[in-house]
Amino acid sequence: MQITIKDVAKHANVAPSTVSRVIANSPRISQKTKERVRSSMEELGYHPNIHARSLANRSTQSIGLVMPSAATKTLQNPFFPEVLRGISTKAHQNGYSLYMTTGVTEEEVLSGVIEMVQGRRVDGVIVLYSREDDQVVQYLRQTKFPFVVVGKPFGDASSITYVDTDNYLAGREVTKHLYNLGHRRIAFIGGSDKLAVTQDRRNGYATALMEAGIPVCEDYIARAEFMTKGGAKAVRELLQNEEPPTAVVVSDDMMALGVISTLSEMGLKIPEDVAVVSFNNVYIAEHSNPPLTSVEINIFGLGFEATNCLIEQISDNAPPYGKRVIVPHYLVVRQSCGQKKKTEVVD
Repeated sequence: MQITIKDVAKHANVAPSTVSRVIANSPRISQKTKERVRSSMEELGYHPNIHARSLANRSTQSIGLVMPSAATKTLQNPFFPEVLRGISTKAHQNGYSLYMTTGVTEEEVLSGVIEMVQGRRVDGVIVLYSREDDQVVQYLRQTKFPFVVVGKPFGDASSITYVDTDNYLAGREVTKHLYNLGHRRIAFIGGSDKLAVTQDRRNGYATALMEAGIPVCEDYIARAEFMTKGGAKAVRELLQNEEPPTAVVVSDDMMALGVISTLSEMGLKIPEDVAVVSFNNVYIAEHSNPPLTSVEINIFGLGFEATNCLIEQISDNAPPYGKRVIVPHYLVVRQSCGQKKKTEVVD
């Protein structure tokens, strides 16, 4: 026998209209009632007809995901599977499916987003990066289509809903941590200068150096791809300095693994010769050799909160654009940065 909304309503001791509102994730229904109704749905084995409901309210019950580059390449970095886990968890809780762009170039990605929006394939979009002069964000703003950015947007951030870590503060804190351990020649390896995350972490790094009375040296700043080979190439360049750095702030754990393996290949000890601190605290950080000191940014939480913000925006009681959610971070200290060392003599 097919289970109906009336059966669920009777089991949960609510009106059928309440069940319908729970299925639509109406903000008018309390969380306690939602949990009771969803529990009844699960117990009875009721599955709402998403297709029929979508036709009735012109909702696709789908969320579009925009990756920074080709998905096959991007997903090699553990950051993205984890942020997608957060997105899918919240989406599943609210009956949404996910629709991902697959373009390789920026133009192909934009074309895919335009197809999603104009073809009404999704109800809203999550942009999984923040890049300078990004055509996708410009298009979504112009069309006033619901969207959320993971990362602080460029330009007028007050008019765009976004979820982020305080990357400036985190960059400042990790640099200060290395300074307090006695390091004075501290380098920075970041990604593209067009990415907000690179700019914020580098600016935090620079602020910490200036507060310590250490000049910011461009020879100690390198840029590379967010992959192990990027970190490997960057650290080789840094070590060519006449006075090579004794510590490196790396903007991504995958890059940091490339840094660590390259330092080992060159016969340098970590952290005795070069200390390494990184960001993201992905699962492989604690299993590197030596275990990697890294900033825990709660990647899952970034995805979860971004989806929550988007669903709020899609709903009838949507808040105006411009909501900001900052997910807390903290430093996880492991062996790659070592104990306090003798302070270097600085002329």
